[in-house]
Amino acid sequence: MRTHIKRNLKLLLLGLLFSSPWIATFFIFQVYPIIKAFYYSLTSYNLLQPPQFIGFQNYVNLFQDPKFYLSLWNTMYIAIFGLIPQLIFSLAMALLLNNEVKGRALYRTIYFLPTIVPIVASSMLWMWLLNPEHGLIDQVLGALHLGQPAWLVDPMWTKPSLILMGFWGTGTNTVMYLASLQDVPQTYYEAARIDGAGPWRRFWNVTLPAISPMTLFLLIMGLISSFQTFSQAYIFSNGGAGGQNIGGPNNSLLFYAVYLFQQAFSFLQMGYASAMGWVLFIIVVILTIIIFLTAARWVYYGGEK
Repeated sequence: MRTHIKRNLKLLLLGLLFSSPWIATFFIFQVYPIIKAFYYSLTSYNLLQPPQFIGFQNYVNLFQDPKFYLSLWNTMYIAIFGLIPQLIFSLAMALLLNNEVKGRALYRTIYFLPTIVPIVASSMLWMWLLNPEHGLIDQVLGALHLGQPAWLVDPMWTKPSLILMGFWGTGTNTVMYLASLQDVPQTYYEAARIDGAGPWRRFWNVTLPAISPMTLFLLIMGLISSFQTFSQAYIFSNGGAGGQNIGGPNNSLLFYAVYLFQQAFSFLQMGYASAMGWVLFIIVVILTIIIFLTAARWVYYGGEK
């Protein structure tokens, strides 16, 4: 018995030894910064002077800040009106790319290529495409005698511009949906055909339930990504002078991460920015828990809820 315990203990220590680099990295670069950020959120800290403890005053000031609610609304707008349509679009493209057609591998490669373009380069490209004076999109709309929005100038169109750009980068979601579609057992479709189910019924009753775990994963990851919207908005608003004027026209591009960046690195309000980071963390956790609680109604694993 003692020999068995010693052997298990030796194996445990050996496993911890081999995984110690990852464990050390995790605590140094993730756990420690999280704890430190919570401490800074309770202080007044500007990087130039030692932090001064002020309790929960940063949180009180945060919930009295109109720009906090504005940035939260802008972020929720992207999460609500951008995430779901982009997931639907990704699934539609995956369904098309899953068909047996000549050159399918080439089509998949071409569709995925925009995803590997650096975000700064793609944002600069879309700034040119959406230029209200000589942008290609407005030129095409004008040739079709349609409305030509002032995409990045009109506050009503700045967030739709970001959503439109988001459709261009849905290659990763499409590939993941494509992999999920290929794992759906063909016997399900054969049984549905025998029962007289048409294409729409097969999609609704077979395909969607079978790929629902992937939908859940992409929904959660997309939600987290939406709340971290920063680079595109920062570039679209040109960043201002040293980040002082970021936010775009009427602060329509002042997303939560952009406002956090401004407080931290433009105004050097590290304590306030840390409080914003913790509030964002709590919001994302609550929304993720809500999604998990509702997932039991629409996510199926192996034919069971």
